[in-house]
Amino acid sequence: MEITETEREAVRRQQYDRGLEVLRQIDGEAGQRVIDSLADVAPELGNQVVSWAFGEIYARPGLAPRDRQLVTLGMLTALGGCEPQLEVHVNAALNVGLTREEIVEALLHAAVYCGMPKALNATFVAKKVFATRSGGDASSLIK
Repeated sequence: MEITETEREAVRRQQYDRGLEVLRQIDGEAGQRVIDSLADVAPELGNQVVSWAFGEIYARPGLAPRDRQLVTLGMLTALGGCEPQLEVHVNAALNVGLTREEIVEALLHAAVYCGMPKALNATFVAKKVFATRSGGDASSLIK
């Protein structure tokens, strides 16, 4: 039995709606800004981020949101050059219950496996997020 175009669009919409709900819970406004920034250049990439990454992967029951964010922080740190995404995910980590100290500890731990320069860059991103969220300087939070 072949699925009709109308049915395909309904499934696509359902996946998007589920992903958007998860995205809002985890990333808040920052996630929506990422999707909005893709609208004029690559709207399908934004759709895939919402529908697949958040609607399928982040919505899976196997890991709690805070654990997913720890993994994501480690991966983005290891990749390097992902500072804009790291900024979104440091915010997301705070949104799902990780503390500043846990985030800093995770980034310190990443230094062992991916090197000091990448861990330093990630830590400076975290410092920026902490400062923005606290409305001041977060230098005292980085030890």
